[in-house]
Amino acid sequence: MPLWLDLLRTPMAAPETDELRAMRRTFQVLCVLCAVGVLAISPLTSLLGRAAGVGVAALLIMTALHTALYVTRKNRADAAFLDAAVSGGDEA
Repeated sequence: MPLWLDLLRTPMAAPETDELRAMRRTFQVLCVLCAVGVLAISPLTSLLGRAAGVGVAALLIMTALHTALYVTRKNRADAAFLDAAVSGGDEA
């Protein structure tokens, strides 16, 4: 079998659980909010003053922390899934 076909048939990630799906969607929303906050910092600063910068900074920190948590959990789920797939394949 050609290598590219073998790679296509090899599972690369675990099936996404409801918790990981929710975390991924939260991550996407946080990223969009960060982009909007950074792009709209001037109007936000004129409306809210110094609190706008603090809010955007808090949003960026929250996004960074959530990203680290999501990546850790996703990698753990993928590793467990691939380990189970490999150990299940050895028995056959």
